[in-house]
Amino acid sequence: MSDARAAGGEANQDALSELERLRGATEDSYSAVETVLAALTAAQWQAQSLCPDWTVRGVISHLAGMEHVLAGWLPAAAGQPPPFGRLAEFAEQTADLDDAAFVGRVGQVFDQRRADLAGLTGEDIARPSWTPVGPGTYGRLLAIRVFDFWVHERDITTPLGIRTHDGDARAELALAEVAGSLGYIVGKKVGLPDGSSIVFRLTGPLRRDLHVVVDGRAKVVDHIDQPDVELSTDSVTFVQLAAGRIDPQAQIDAGKVSWTGDAGLGDLAARNLRYTM
Repeated sequence: MSDARAAGGEANQDALSELERLRGATEDSYSAVETVLAALTAAQWQAQSLCPDWTVRGVISHLAGMEHVLAGWLPAAAGQPPPFGRLAEFAEQTADLDDAAFVGRVGQVFDQRRADLAGLTGEDIARPSWTPVGPGTYGRLLAIRVFDFWVHERDITTPLGIRTHDGDARAELALAEVAGSLGYIVGKKVGLPDGSSIVFRLTGPLRRDLHVVVDGRAKVVDHIDQPDVELSTDSVTFVQLAAGRIDPQAQIDAGKVSWTGDAGLGDLAARNLRYTM
């Protein structure tokens, strides 16, 4: 076999592996939400979520509405957005449904998307696509949807005290989304000064050491021998802080966020991780 054919085979296998990872994480996202919905009481449906403008039902309407937008759609070009008019369509269809009927409609949308996912190929996830963060690929869009589901699931379960699975492939993708923006977070949101460095030590369920140095601009590096500050927290709190979902002071007071080294920089980092909402 020629080197070119061998390289092509490896690329195809990599694409298939990535497809399976994204498909599995997306399908698990649907199943996790369906499990939560099946146990909600009437009062819980109307409870305040971690999103200020949405009840629990509002969060689910948003999630399912976006999946309704994506149902049956594949991007033809990076500049072609999905049919966002379907969001209003879904809202109108479900506004007057009782909770049980609403759950049924959400399940129908998720099943439509499961069928879409079943038909995807490795080439499909490489398609140029619109994404919320700019031009990318359809695979990148799917990864962002997993992140969105992961965060919104906890927008519901955290205030309701419902346990979640926080160390699976979905969690890995959600953390990767934040880690990929860590240079921006440290440089622009935290505002760590030039010449300084920080290590984020995530204690679990996903254990990571994330290293960032500021040398003209903030960037993620593989290792820092003597960081100016080390901030420790769990991976769920870390992502929720980055998503602007929880109050930093409450996490500090509860001992869920702590730091060593430069006390001022640690305090600054702990309170300013939010980069999205």
